[in-house]
Amino acid sequence: MSEELLINVTPQETRVAYVENGVLQEVHIERARKRGLVGNIYRGKVSRVLPGMQAAFIEMGLDRTAFLHVSDIAVRNDNEGEKNSQTIMELLTEGQDVVVQVVKDPMGSKGARLTTQLSIPSRYLVYMPGAEHVGVSQKIDEEAERQRLKEIVADYAPQFDSGGYIIRTVAEGVSDEAIYNDMCFLQKLWTSIQERSATGNGDNSNLLYEDLPLVMRTMRDLSGSDIEKIRIDSNETYHKVKKFAAKFICELADQVEYYPGERPIFDLYGVEDEIRRALERKVQLKSGGYLIIDQTEAMTTIDVNTGAFVGHRNLEETIFKTNLEATQAIVRQLRLRNLGGIIIIDFIDMVDIEHRRQVLRALEKSLERDHAKNHITEVSSLGLVEMTRKRTRESLEHILCEPCPICNGRGTLLTAETVCFEIFREILREARQFDAQQFLVLAAQPVVDMLLDEESTSVAELEEFIGKPIKFQVESEYTQEQFDVVLM
Repeated sequence: MSEELLINVTPQETRVAYVENGVLQEVHIERARKRGLVGNIYRGKVSRVLPGMQAAFIEMGLDRTAFLHVSDIAVRNDNEGEKNSQTIMELLTEGQDVVVQVVKDPMGSKGARLTTQLSIPSRYLVYMPGAEHVGVSQKIDEEAERQRLKEIVADYAPQFDSGGYIIRTVAEGVSDEAIYNDMCFLQKLWTSIQERSATGNGDNSNLLYEDLPLVMRTMRDLSGSDIEKIRIDSNETYHKVKKFAAKFICELADQVEYYPGERPIFDLYGVEDEIRRALERKVQLKSGGYLIIDQTEAMTTIDVNTGAFVGHRNLEETIFKTNLEATQAIVRQLRLRNLGGIIIIDFIDMVDIEHRRQVLRALEKSLERDHAKNHITEVSSLGLVEMTRKRTRESLEHILCEPCPICNGRGTLLTAETVCFEIFREILREARQFDAQQFLVLAAQPVVDMLLDEESTSVAELEEFIGKPIKFQVESEYTQEQFDVVLM
């Protein structure tokens, strides 16, 4: 499988596209004025403790206070695996200083989500200052390799401060020296964070540690031996990445290329068109079927439809093939749109139990290539699949779009006819309350047209009923739902 990273850099934003076999799978966007906060470590102050929610609000110098739940507070001297039984009031007090890490960016009206269970990633390891155990990525299957890596870390660990480690997937097969160098790097980094926390940064900032910029972070987290090419359209960024790769990811240094072409690199691979399509509600399948994706604050729903696909044999076979094709498209859309939280997939109802099993297996297999942590349930009797996908950053839609000012994000408008009837009711209310000589209605062009044409009889009857004339005036700046009734 051919995999490439395409990096588009401008002074205002950086965009990274992850392409498999020429098809866009993921896109990551970071804007200069709004960098993500996930992974950053801050020195914060408890501004408010909420016993009813078992949580606290932490002031860190951000636009909004951040949220820290009791379950995300590391408690020392707890037995391994034992749950913390202390309440938020026993652990935190207002005005207390605390070192915290962002695990979820601010989203909508919510502040950032925090934890005191710190973790600092490097190329092969994740260092956890407050833990003691050594874990290995579940994606490393071979037991002998898992044990080898654990023993390497355990042998070197006594040389450093206490703390736990998670061995990352990319550590599979690497040498003892590479693991040791990572451990040395992480210890130096943690020491510098502790020093800043104790003495201050010197710039009155609460930020103790900032995660890598998007390009370097993507190289560290997404890149693997399967990456064949990393193409960058910025000469300055190319040299930075080349230097970074030579120092930390030697096996990828030769894959980094500078793209000097006049045609934008995203246009060359059709990425811009794919991003626009990823903002649409409807996703067309090759067979003629389609998906409908609705993203709400609480969850995302995905509806599978056969559409124009009529199949060749029978209805059950047509439904099965549509659902099977939909599994790959769904996973691609989850990655591309960066959808997270609760996701409900409404597959077309399948009678055959074996068909349900195969569709679920196909969905699980497609999700294996997803870098985000996910959990999936069985297909219900209604054909519904419930799943969760870890969300740490805003979705593509939330980064690129804002609610429509006309419908306020509702997605629909009141019809001109409905607005006409609202105007009639408003005129009746005004006529009963005030003694006006006549009424002037200010409204959008479609509404006024309907009042003067299809609803002209209703207007005449209303004038006769209230005994006052009604005039109309078009306001070009009004939306279809806006109107005003002026007493003359």
